Amino acid sequence: MKAAAADDGIGLQIVSAYRSFDRQVEIIRRKIASGQTIDRILRVSAPPGYSEHHTGLAVDIGTLGCDELEEVFERSPAFAWLVENAARYGYFMSFPRGNRYGYSYEPWHWLYRKD
Repeated sequence: MKAAAADDGIGLQIVSAYRSFDRQVEIIRRKIASGQTIDRILRVSAPPGYSEHHTGLAVDIGTLGCDELEEVFERSPAFAWLVENAARYGYFMSFPRGNRYGYSYEPWHWLYRKD
Protein backbone atom coordinates (compact mmCIF):
# COMPACT_ATOMS: atom_id res chain seq x y z
CA MET A 1 0.00 0.00 0.00
CA LYS A 2 2.86 2.35 0.84
CA ALA A 3 4.43 1.74 -2.57
CA ALA A 4 1.12 2.33 -4.35
CA ALA A 5 0.68 5.62 -2.50
CA ALA A 6 4.22 6.64 -3.43
CA ASP A 7 3.42 5.87 -7.08
CA ASP A 8 0.60 8.42 -6.71
CA GLY A 9 2.94 10.98 -5.13
CA ILE A 10 1.71 10.36 -1.58
CA GLY A 11 4.13 9.67 1.25
CA LEU A 12 2.83 7.34 3.95
CA GLN A 13 4.88 6.74 7.08
CA ILE A 14 4.32 4.15 9.77
CA VAL A 15 4.13 5.91 13.12
CA SER A 16 3.23 2.84 15.19
CA ALA A 17 2.42 -0.77 14.42
CA TYR A 18 2.73 -3.86 16.64
CA ARG A 19 2.63 -2.99 20.31
CA SER A 20 3.05 -5.52 23.10
CA PHE A 21 0.94 -5.70 26.25
CA ASP A 22 3.89 -4.35 28.26
CA ARG A 23 4.37 -1.44 25.86
CA GLN A 24 0.69 -0.55 26.23
CA VAL A 25 1.16 -0.56 30.02
CA GLU A 26 4.15 1.80 29.63
CA ILE A 27 2.13 4.20 27.48
CA ILE A 28 -0.69 4.37 29.99
CA ARG A 29 1.69 4.78 32.94
CA ARG A 30 3.48 7.60 31.13
CA LYS A 31 0.18 9.38 30.52
CA ILE A 32 -0.84 8.98 34.17
CA ALA A 33 2.55 10.34 35.26
CA SER A 34 1.97 13.38 33.01
CA GLY A 35 -1.21 14.14 34.95
CA GLN A 36 -3.86 12.74 32.60
CA THR A 37 -6.87 11.07 34.17
CA ILE A 38 -7.59 7.43 33.44
CA ASP A 39 -10.95 8.44 31.91
CA ARG A 40 -9.21 10.73 29.43
CA ILE A 41 -6.54 8.15 28.67
CA LEU A 42 -9.07 5.42 27.94
CA ARG A 43 -10.84 7.62 25.39
CA VAL A 44 -7.73 7.50 23.20
CA SER A 45 -5.81 4.41 24.35
CA ALA A 46 -7.16 0.91 24.76
CA PRO A 47 -6.37 -0.84 28.03
CA PRO A 48 -3.55 -3.38 27.89
CA GLY A 49 -4.86 -6.58 26.36
CA TYR A 50 -7.47 -4.77 24.25
CA SER A 51 -5.43 -2.73 21.79
CA GLU A 52 -5.74 -3.55 18.11
CA HIS A 53 -1.98 -2.97 18.00
CA HIS A 54 -1.53 -6.22 19.98
CA THR A 55 -2.78 -8.17 16.97
CA GLY A 56 -0.06 -6.93 14.65
CA LEU A 57 -2.78 -5.89 12.20
CA ALA A 58 -3.14 -2.23 13.24
CA VAL A 59 -0.99 0.60 11.98
CA ASP A 60 -0.90 4.29 12.79
CA ILE A 61 -0.05 6.23 9.64
CA GLY A 62 1.43 9.67 9.23
CA THR A 63 2.91 11.81 6.51
CA LEU A 64 5.66 14.41 6.30
CA GLY A 65 4.64 17.91 7.30
CA CYS A 66 1.70 16.75 9.42
CA ASP A 67 1.61 16.36 13.19
CA GLU A 68 1.63 12.68 14.11
CA LEU A 69 -1.43 11.13 15.77
CA GLU A 70 -3.48 14.31 15.49
CA GLU A 71 -6.83 14.97 13.83
CA VAL A 72 -5.13 17.41 11.46
CA PHE A 73 -4.06 14.28 9.55
CA GLU A 74 -7.59 14.15 8.09
CA ARG A 75 -6.80 17.29 6.07
CA SER A 76 -3.71 15.78 4.45
CA PRO A 77 -3.46 14.35 0.94
CA ALA A 78 -2.28 11.13 2.61
CA PHE A 79 -5.58 10.75 4.46
CA ALA A 80 -7.56 11.48 1.31
CA TRP A 81 -5.54 8.80 -0.48
CA LEU A 82 -6.21 6.29 2.31
CA VAL A 83 -9.96 6.98 2.27
CA GLU A 84 -10.00 6.38 -1.47
CA ASN A 85 -7.60 3.41 -1.64
CA ALA A 86 -6.94 1.64 1.67
CA ALA A 87 -9.80 -0.84 1.32
CA ARG A 88 -8.21 -2.22 -1.86
CA TYR A 89 -5.32 -3.33 0.36
CA GLY A 90 -7.53 -4.69 3.14
CA TYR A 91 -7.33 -1.68 5.48
CA PHE A 92 -10.13 0.29 7.11
CA MET A 93 -10.24 3.07 9.67
CA SER A 94 -11.15 1.50 13.02
CA PHE A 95 -12.19 4.61 14.85
CA PRO A 96 -14.16 6.99 12.64
CA ARG A 97 -16.22 9.75 14.22
CA GLY A 98 -18.96 8.29 16.39
CA ASN A 99 -17.47 4.79 16.35
CA ARG A 100 -19.27 2.06 18.26
CA TYR A 101 -16.42 1.65 20.75
CA GLY A 102 -16.65 5.21 22.03
CA TYR A 103 -12.99 5.91 21.28
CA SER A 104 -11.90 9.29 20.06
CA TYR A 105 -11.78 9.81 16.30
CA GLU A 106 -8.43 8.55 14.97
CA PRO A 107 -8.00 9.26 11.25
CA TRP A 108 -4.44 7.91 11.43
CA HIS A 109 -5.37 4.45 12.82
CA TRP A 110 -6.01 1.75 10.20
CA LEU A 111 -6.63 -1.97 10.68
CA TYR A 112 -5.90 -4.74 8.23
CA ARG A 113 -8.86 -7.08 7.91
CA LYS A 114 -8.04 -10.57 6.73
CA ASP A 115 -10.93 -11.75 4.57
